[in-house]
Amino acid sequence: MELNRRSFLQFSGMLAYALAGNFESLGAFLKKSKEERPAIRRENVFRENGRNMVAVVGGTDVGAMIRESVSLIGGFTRLGIRGKTVLVKPNVVSGRKNPTTTNPAVVKAVVKILYEEGASKVYVGDMSALLRLPTKDNMEKTGIKKAAQDAGAQVVFFDDHEWIKVKVPKGKYIKEVEVSEWMFRADRIVNLPVIKTHRSAQYSICLKNFVGATHFKQRPYFVDSKHWEEVVSEINLAYTPDLNIVDGTTTMVEGGPWKGKEVETNLVMASGDRVAADVVGLALIKTYGLWKSVASRSVWDQRQIKRAAEVGLGAGRREEIKLVTSSIGKIPGFDELLGKIEKNLV
Repeated sequence: MELNRRSFLQFSGMLAYALAGNFESLGAFLKKSKEERPAIRRENVFRENGRNMVAVVGGTDVGAMIRESVSLIGGFTRLGIRGKTVLVKPNVVSGRKNPTTTNPAVVKAVVKILYEEGASKVYVGDMSALLRLPTKDNMEKTGIKKAAQDAGAQVVFFDDHEWIKVKVPKGKYIKEVEVSEWMFRADRIVNLPVIKTHRSAQYSICLKNFVGATHFKQRPYFVDSKHWEEVVSEINLAYTPDLNIVDGTTTMVEGGPWKGKEVETNLVMASGDRVAADVVGLALIKTYGLWKSVASRSVWDQRQIKRAAEVGLGAGRREEIKLVTSSIGKIPGFDELLGKIEKNLV
């Protein structure tokens, strides 16, 4: 583990925070994994003619948008969730509201739909950033805890639970990942990130969202801060989500991940391929031209994307993606936005 200046400052800050009376950070950091298991490997069931489906749906009725987006890529029946338990993994990095974190209305709608589709039990879980713990407080501040519970989900905070060690032989920068036990306790996993820019990882969508389900020792600044993006991709070798539903109701197009320029984009995305979904989300961010590290290069040149494709996590070129779109009602400027997204996918 490379303990450079940034890592030293992060660790020093954590200790200072603990000494000030918040021992959740120190306790979560020191907790060890209880066992070792193989990586979670799942087939992408949302493919057509060898291509990975990505749906983008505009509107203001999030429930209808979620249903439409998943329907466009093949429908919830492909997941086989009837009688199964499902873990929904939103982004609850802190106590700031959407788009720093996932929109609670989207969380509520997803949970409700999963029950309507026959899920036996739905869990909503995440772990916040180290110095923003405890997650429970952030779930309450953002409204995600109430939204999930109102829809019938059980809310879990990964920092209160155990870790499982997973070997990732394909990793160049990291060889093992400690993953929340909840990733193994559910039959299906629905990844529920937001779309936002990020000062260190350049952007945060599906791949980056998994960081919240890994032990703090796997934070890129502790592993190899010079290869932050590659570390983000490689920790994803430890698991595969069954479905990615991406909250694009409001998008952060500059700054981040804590706060930045926000735009009401009024859309939801769905895909079985987290890399393909990230590419389309990047294309959306790029349309606004405000975040230089995204606007100045092809979406395929992003280091998260390149490394993820290299290790076989998902699509590696435009020809491997089938983009399907729709809108619920008339959304001003939506067709123009879709045109720009399509243009930026090259």
